[in-house]
Amino acid sequence: MSKLPNVTTSIFTVMSKMAAEHNAINLSQGFPNFPVDERLTDIVARLAKENVHQYTPMAGYPPLMNKIAKLIQSSYNRTINPDIELLVTAGATQGIFTTILALVKENDEVIILDPSYDSYESPVLLCKAKPVRVALNDDYTPNWETIEKACSSKSKLIIINNPHNPTGKILTENDFLHLEKILSKYPNLIVLSDEVYEYITFEEKHISAHTKNFLLDRCVMVSSFGKSFHITGWKIGYTIAPEHLMKEIKKVHQFLVFSVNSISQAAISEYLDVVDVNLLGKFYQEKRDYFQKLLQGSRFELKPCEGTYFQVASYANISEEDDVTFCKNLITQHGVAAIPISTFYSDHKDQKLIRFCFAKDNFTLESAAKKICVI
Repeated sequence: MSKLPNVTTSIFTVMSKMAAEHNAINLSQGFPNFPVDERLTDIVARLAKENVHQYTPMAGYPPLMNKIAKLIQSSYNRTINPDIELLVTAGATQGIFTTILALVKENDEVIILDPSYDSYESPVLLCKAKPVRVALNDDYTPNWETIEKACSSKSKLIIINNPHNPTGKILTENDFLHLEKILSKYPNLIVLSDEVYEYITFEEKHISAHTKNFLLDRCVMVSSFGKSFHITGWKIGYTIAPEHLMKEIKKVHQFLVFSVNSISQAAISEYLDVVDVNLLGKFYQEKRDYFQKLLQGSRFELKPCEGTYFQVASYANISEEDDVTFCKNLITQHGVAAIPISTFYSDHKDQKLIRFCFAKDNFTLESAAKKICVI
C-alpha cells in the first residue's frame, strides 16, 4: 500500500519530457541554460586532482561553513554559529524534507500557502501530519486573516517562500508584522522560510527572515547555491536554524544523506572568495526586462515579477482551455514548454495562468518569443 497514493510524476518532469519529445524550447523547468562562471569551473577542474574526494564532516565542509556564516553576516547583518546553527544539504529540497521529517509529528498541522512548490506536502504526509493549504490572494499577496484562521493549537509549521515560486512575489515589511502577530498567538508554531531565490530580486530588496529578531529562535531558513550560482544539477544548499531545532534536523540528516558531495563543497568554498552575490539581481533583472520586451507583441498578459527567474502570464485572451491542456498544446503545436499554475494549488485552481522560466540565454528567449508572439 502506497504511503503517497495521490502523488504522481511532477509537472516539471512531465513538461520537460514532452519538450524533449517534441523538440520544443523548454521554458518550463527552472534551470539556466547558459554557461557556468569560468572561475567556478576552473576551481572544479583544479580540485578534481586534489584530495577532496572523501566524506566531509556530517554538517558540512568546515571552510565552506565559515564562508556561509560570513555570507549571512554580510548579506543580513546576522551572526550565526556555524558549528551549531548551520547544515549543508544536498539541495534546498533536501533541507526542506529533512526539516519537516525532524520537526513535524503525527497529527500535527502544517500551513502551506498556495500556489506552492510541490515538494512541501509529501514530507508532511509521510509524517502522518495534515497539510493545511491556504490560498494566497489573486494578486499573490498573503491573506493573513485567512492564514490566521487556518492556524490552531495543532499547527506546528508554517512554510513561507520568499521570493515566491511560481509567482515572483516578495514579502513586505507589513507581511512580517502580520506573521509576528500570528506567532505571538501560537507560541509553538515554527516558520520554515524557503529563500532559495533570495539574491534574485529586482526593484524591491528581498526582506529575509534572517533580519527579523522575532524569527531567529523559531525559524528554519533554507537557501540554495544551485539557484544562486546557476548550478542546479549540483544539488547543494544550506539550512540555518537555532540550535534546539538544528539538533533535531541533524539527527535526520545524518541517516538520510550523512554528508554532501565533497568536491562541490570545496569548490563553492573557494568560489565565495571571488563571486559577488549582489550582482545576481541585476543580471536577472536584465533577463526579465528583455523577456518582457520580447513578449510585448504577444497576446499574453504578463503579471508583475518582483523576484525569482519566473514570469507568470495570462492566456485568458487567447484560449478557454484549462491551463494543463493549454501547456500541452503549447508544446505540441507551438514548440514552447511552460508550467500550468493550477498544478501549484491543492484544488487545481485554474485562472488561465502559466509560468515561463527566463533563466535562459538570449538566443533561447528570442527563439521562444518568436513562437509565442504568433499564438
